[in-house]
Amino acid sequence: MQFGSSTEPGDLFRPDLGFRATRSRRGSGVFQNFGKSLFDRVVAAVALLIFLPLFVAVACAIMITDGRPVFFGHARVGKDGKMFRCLKFRTMVRDAEARLDQLLASDPTARHEWEQMRKLTHDPRVLPFGILLRKLSIDELPQFWNVLKGDMSLVGPRPVTSDELAHYGAGAAAYVSVRPGVTGLWQVSGRSSLDFAERVRMDMAYVADRSFLGDIRIVLKTPAVVLRGSGAC
Repeated sequence: MQFGSSTEPGDLFRPDLGFRATRSRRGSGVFQNFGKSLFDRVVAAVALLIFLPLFVAVACAIMITDGRPVFFGHARVGKDGKMFRCLKFRTMVRDAEARLDQLLASDPTARHEWEQMRKLTHDPRVLPFGILLRKLSIDELPQFWNVLKGDMSLVGPRPVTSDELAHYGAGAAAYVSVRPGVTGLWQVSGRSSLDFAERVRMDMAYVADRSFLGDIRIVLKTPAVVLRGSGAC
């Protein structure tokens, strides 16, 4: 298995980012500890088995259309500020970061959109095959492995880079108090159609009011949102 290199390689070895985790009103108890962790790992293990044939098909398609690597591991901020390698199927060209830097330097409109959304509506870095993977969120299926390892949860704030977390302001402490999720409140409430500030607000709302039943509701909503392609980037 071969992974793409992270754009923040140094972050992979940093023990934390100096943020102090804070507990929400429901930040303790069985759900927040053993119960949630067990639920996450059981569901992730089952999902990996179910999606194994799809993994093989997607890996072959990527290798045929654009070669290796098949997977991309990007440095993201996890619980307590610890960095981890968030896995995805590679949907971008190999020199994606260089192309982004060049685009932002030459296109003021694209730079403004990036500063507001941290995403681009028309992203020249994305492979044609990658557009379909992103629309159906197939590119994110390898994150079930992150859940199985304990880096992520099934439901939580969207995993962000250290650069993105720097824009969370006072919300950064709440973000690092939980594990980021494969899905979450933001993902089932508009996804990329919402601006960055709204995304942060929803992440903080989830942390403040999370519960087992709330997680179940988000998990049940996710397939319909994905199939509709709602807010997909």
